[in-house]
Amino acid sequence: MNADDTRWLDAVQFDANGLIPAIAQDHATGRVLMLAWMNREALAQTVAKGQAVYWSRSRQQLWHKGETSGHWQQVHAIRLDCDSDALVLSVTQVGGIACHTGRESCFYQLLTNDNGAHTWITTDAVRKDPQAIYGTQADGAQVQTHVYNDGTPNATARHAIPPASNNILPALEDVLYQRKTARADSSYVASLYHKGADKILQKVGEEAVETILAAKTYQQADDDTTRDALIYECADLWFHTMVTLAWFNIPLDAVTQELARRFGLSGLDEKRSRTQG
Repeated sequence: MNADDTRWLDAVQFDANGLIPAIAQDHATGRVLMLAWMNREALAQTVAKGQAVYWSRSRQQLWHKGETSGHWQQVHAIRLDCDSDALVLSVTQVGGIACHTGRESCFYQLLTNDNGAHTWITTDAVRKDPQAIYGTQADGAQVQTHVYNDGTPNATARHAIPPASNNILPALEDVLYQRKTARADSSYVASLYHKGADKILQKVGEEAVETILAAKTYQQADDDTTRDALIYECADLWFHTMVTLAWFNIPLDAVTQELARRFGLSGLDEKRSRTQG
């Protein structure tokens, strides 16, 4: 960047230590991933590189996020608040891990109220052991092993949330399994699990009907609005079908392998093979 390119930095109100808090927020979901700090140079480099660069207060040096872990943050937009003393970065978190504990977000502890007793609970599973990322458990982080309802430990999740939409189903599957042991009031999916199979299956039926209705509407109107509505309802149906699979501890791979088995076969032949069996 040349000298003229950095004049926009003069509008930023850095504190007495030359720093400004910077919140990284997932570009796709809006989830807050982490809070870090930037000085003038870090912010300038972030803009120049298109990747998040922070200032490490503990090491007193610039910190290019992902330089060690490989978990870069691709920056889509930067917003400055009304007092010009706080930043929000809209980012794609490459590798799906923003936290040094190996979790998606640094904000993985939820304050719950159980009959007046307030308790912090961990809502996010460790996606990758920090030792595997950094060679040590960074900063003495306490890594908690997540356990599924069937007793299967998941200290390192099988998939990290990727930026590519064609990998979203395995990433979503991991989240659904995490919700199986969460409190009922911590998320929509957790509330479904606590209500049991009948409620989950009811939702699949409802979403199937809504998908059919959306398809019929699109068939008649054939415009962008009804097309988007059909896509939305299909996403809901897929989502609740995956919730059902997770409830019964049936991995997504079992379904994709069945589809792979059928691939290249005549649909008529495949149907006849069922009746012959």
